[in-house]
Amino acid sequence: MTRILLVDDEPHIIGLLERAVRTADMEPLVAEDGETALDLLEGEEVDLVILDVGLPGIDGFEVLRRLRASGSAVPVIMLTARSGTNDTVEGLDAGASDYVSKPFVVAELLARVRSRLRESAGPTTVITRDGVSLDMLTRRATVDGRDIDLSAREFALAEQFLRHAGEVLSRETLLSRVWELDFDPGSNVVDVYVRYLRGKVGASRIVTVRGEGYRWD
Repeated sequence: MTRILLVDDEPHIIGLLERAVRTADMEPLVAEDGETALDLLEGEEVDLVILDVGLPGIDGFEVLRRLRASGSAVPVIMLTARSGTNDTVEGLDAGASDYVSKPFVVAELLARVRSRLRESAGPTTVITRDGVSLDMLTRRATVDGRDIDLSAREFALAEQFLRHAGEVLSRETLLSRVWELDFDPGSNVVDVYVRYLRGKVGASRIVTVRGEGYRWD
């Protein structure tokens, strides 16, 4: 089911959006401040964000800037009670996919949600998980916003882990997908490259599952 993160500190707005999202057969996630929103975006699979500008703590613009700096390309629709052109420009420059002023018409907002989801339904060019981001077009890899240098095999290995985060990947599976071998050559090549990758993305991100393989945590 499509998951929509709703970020707003006004309970009546959140209630309205939750009902609208459920009516559209989508699952709502809720955050009432920017820090909570960023935590959810790091730990949960989210297809689109509806983000209010006026939040307690860090505002919506800063949430959006941090989200884009992490490498995430998730669509973001900004909500604001402000009507100034400067705010609209700031939001779009920060990486917003769309901008809607309050008060809004629910049917129009949902139409914008569906439109942004259709646009993002094409092939994913950036994969992001837990602060690690891979750009499949430019072959650029970053960790917590910092560029890292990955060899072709390391990049392919990282791609498998990020695409299958939380799953145990056996050595045989990794040999097949990364090295295109349908047999075990009797070497420890997978273990060696996992060690290389751990050294670049952080050892705690790749867990050894004894007797089974490896898992991205």
